[in-house]
Amino acid sequence: MLFLQAESAVAVTEEVMTNPVLTEVVETGNKMNLWDMTLKGGWIMLVLAILSVICFYIFFERLAVLNKTRKIDASFMDRIRDYVQGGEVKSAINYCRVVGNPIANMIEKGLERLGRPASDIRAAIDNAGNLEVAKLEKGIPIMATIAGGAPMIGFLGTVIGMVRAFWEMANAGNNIDITLLSSGIYEAMITTVGGLIVGIIAMFAYNYLVSRVDSITNWLEAQTLSFMDIIKD
Repeated sequence: MLFLQAESAVAVTEEVMTNPVLTEVVETGNKMNLWDMTLKGGWIMLVLAILSVICFYIFFERLAVLNKTRKIDASFMDRIRDYVQGGEVKSAINYCRVVGNPIANMIEKGLERLGRPASDIRAAIDNAGNLEVAKLEKGIPIMATIAGGAPMIGFLGTVIGMVRAFWEMANAGNNIDITLLSSGIYEAMITTVGGLIVGIIAMFAYNYLVSRVDSITNWLEAQTLSFMDIIKD
């Protein structure tokens, strides 16, 4: 009886060893590690890391500035109206200087030209507005450059890595190993992945900031029209 059980166990073992479906799958490969992959990207990944830091700094710094721009006392225009209608133009100018907001700087230029034709006042306000918008857009073109340049830098790293991989294969002579080529290719592709990630993030961040600047520009225009209505009364 024991002999039959042993013989049956041997038969089952042989079937498992010969049948690929029943054979247990053993993981022998190394798992992909993001940090190790980044290090294998070489100096190109360092350049992309620097670009990403610059991109994040500009984004959060501009975001803080744009949020501060819209923070203004709701009664600002009402106080300007009271000063103008009361003939206290100098007080209105001083009030604008104290506020120091982009819209306050624009209104200040208009107040300094009271008594001149409305077209001159509006031109002065528009010129001041252009300067204020330029200040708001400071650094944003750099993000656009990063969005377009990061993928190209990543692709450059891939090309350099591919050249290196094929050069090593050429020097290997007849001792060509497929792992030599495959490892060189996947290490080269890491820079392209890194460049695309940085470029995509920079592109979305850039478009978001541009939309915020456009929104603030429209708000400044609306405030300018309100001021023009005040001086016409």
